Amino acid sequence: MSVPILEVIDLHAAYGRIEVLRGVDLAVPRGAVMALLGPNGAGKSTLVKVISGQKDPTSGDIHLGGVHVRKASSDELARVGLCTIPEGRSVFPNLTVEENLTLMSYAGVPAPAILETAYSYFPRLHERRHQLAGTMSGGEQQMLAMSRALASDPALLLLDELSMGLAPLIVDELYETVARIAESGVSILCIEQFARTALRVADYAAVMSGGRIVASGEPGEILDTMADVILGGAA
Repeated sequence: MSVPILEVIDLHAAYGRIEVLRGVDLAVPRGAVMALLGPNGAGKSTLVKVISGQKDPTSGDIHLGGVHVRKASSDELARVGLCTIPEGRSVFPNLTVEENLTLMSYAGVPAPAILETAYSYFPRLHERRHQLAGTMSGGEQQMLAMSRALASDPALLLLDELSMGLAPLIVDELYETVARIAESGVSILCIEQFARTALRVADYAAVMSGGRIVASGEPGEILDTMADVILGGAA
């Protein structure tokens, strides 16, 4: 069995005296899409912050591609292939679509290659390339955020609440693109409150509740056994 692209072992994290992660164990296989599901307050976003170097854990281990990275900073993690698209759209609203994308060439990828990748995944961005990012719809801004992330050529993409505030049809379209990105070899961990759409494109799923992973397996199995937990809200 190959080494997982991401492995989290007995991870704990707290805000003051309140423990939020209570021994999280999670493995994301290489080249797979894993959906991490669970209700509000389960600890999903805190887990993202710890994995991406934005918050220190109190104990436990994190391995990225077999390398121990628990003490690594966000910058160091980005350099070894971890890219996070945080909750909400992370774009520069006063720059055009094309300017947002070409800014990513600082990482050493030629600007034409960045634009080609973005426009191939999201033709709508090509139509909007001269438009200020802040004037686009929420779905289009999320497309731009995903394109900027892809410019860094990630090994592992963390998507935190991709569907936040978006219409169901747009969410379906974005997740179809998630599946295409995965087919190119990028491993993806989708943190999502709305379960059904994420499960349609996921190879594996895990469920968080009370700061722990309480179930993991194939999407159909998770939907059958954990529906009361993961479908507590809109699905």
